[in-house]
Amino acid sequence: MAKQEDLFKNVVSHAKEYGYIFPSSEIYDGLSAVYDYAQNGVELKKNIREYWWKSMVQMNENIVGLDAAILMHPTTWKASGHVDAFNDPLIDNKDSKRRYRADVLIEDYAEKLNQKAEKEIEKASVRFGEAFNREEFVATNARVVEYLAKKNEILARMAKSLGDENLEDVKALIEELEIACPESGSRNWTEVRQFNLMFGTKLGASADTAMDLYLRPETAQGIFVNFLNVQKSGRMKIPFGIAQTGKAFRNEIVARQFIFRMREFEQMEMQFFVKPGEEMKWYEHWKTARLNWHLSLGLGKENYRFHDHEKLAHYANAAADIEFNFPFGFKELEGIHSRTDFDLKAHEKFSGKKLQYFDTETNANYTPYVVETSVGLDRMFLAVFSNSLKEETLEDGSVRTVLQLPSVLAPTKAAIFPLVKKDGLPEIAHQIIDDLKWDFNVAYDEKDAVGRRYRRQDALGTPFCITVDHQTIEDQTVTIRHRDTMKQDRVKIADLKSIIENEVSMKNWLMKAKI
Repeated sequence: MAKQEDLFKNVVSHAKEYGYIFPSSEIYDGLSAVYDYAQNGVELKKNIREYWWKSMVQMNENIVGLDAAILMHPTTWKASGHVDAFNDPLIDNKDSKRRYRADVLIEDYAEKLNQKAEKEIEKASVRFGEAFNREEFVATNARVVEYLAKKNEILARMAKSLGDENLEDVKALIEELEIACPESGSRNWTEVRQFNLMFGTKLGASADTAMDLYLRPETAQGIFVNFLNVQKSGRMKIPFGIAQTGKAFRNEIVARQFIFRMREFEQMEMQFFVKPGEEMKWYEHWKTARLNWHLSLGLGKENYRFHDHEKLAHYANAAADIEFNFPFGFKELEGIHSRTDFDLKAHEKFSGKKLQYFDTETNANYTPYVVETSVGLDRMFLAVFSNSLKEETLEDGSVRTVLQLPSVLAPTKAAIFPLVKKDGLPEIAHQIIDDLKWDFNVAYDEKDAVGRRYRRQDALGTPFCITVDHQTIEDQTVTIRHRDTMKQDRVKIADLKSIIENEVSMKNWLMKAKI
């Protein structure tokens, strides 16, 4: 646990030191759970967004994009259920005065049981080697069976209690499990109560006539209220999808773990409209497709797992999370939900406008069902960044810090160095930059010895370093160094574009996902 905490601290400090993420309004002591993306962070975030958009919209003929407004008519949130049901169960520790989400406390306890089971499985795997049968061991080992059964029992009880709004039993479960405050170790808890997460604001010139509005807590509703507009203007046929990226806002009382849970965040969502009865087929399709997209980035298959929801939202008939192994354990990265026809029917009811699809093949109207994929862009950023940050001990005993970002996402693709700041070498380096910058984000660095410049670019996550030396003047070749292997090759200046393109091309990376 201490090792994980140290890793997380390194992630936070590295993000600030190398211009990825700054605390918002830091000169005024900051604002809790609000962050600014710095010069390198904004590039990485943009590249993640574009990687998602290309795979989701450009590579699917039946999915189009949308950019809906943040401010929406307030009845939108009544129809969606957010006014009445968008709550978190909160509990306070009387001794530490800290507030926690009750469900997260219980889920963290259950995850510890899961980790105990995994340790037993890992030990057996080492003991039996190639002869190890994981499925058989999980089904027959008494300890593993006990750990997993208890985990499932706890989560099922919590789901039922939350579904029944039985907050007394949620607290009783916390007490029975002897869950202590992570900060104080105290078990002196208050009652569990619900807290609505929407930010309120006003629209209007004067306080007397202003309309009460909400900052949107999710981007999905902007898609649902525009369903017919997109369908008719684009002549879309079922099944089809509408994708959107954008800011959402939640008044998270328990906002922590850096950018994992923030009050202002960005989502990448796609709502896929299907014929009723076919939603489960598409639900399974998008579970597979979305996991493959994540795996295409090469962050390690072992760092992902599916978690099927015990407690379903009021609009869903099936839901699963793709969880990622963050420095603080497996947590939700993306959700795939079968939302049924709840949203369109609710907006039809509250607006009085018909939101149905006319099927020319059956000559009948129906309300489509919806399968949703929703990934947090900030969480995706944290997954990529934390997984990529490494410390390596080299052959000479020295240690280098390297940010092994997937090269397709790296903020800067190449840094160009003149070996020395004279003899015309800086001029050649700038000529190379002037040629490459049309296709790639590139940087120039002439300060310090080349070795130090390599280390600086390693820590920044730059995939390539290109050094211009005196031989360049003679034969128009340069040294190109690869970040991950530190291998150096002598190549022609004319070949640089194709070498970099081959490594950072979205096409080459997305082909791994079978998009």
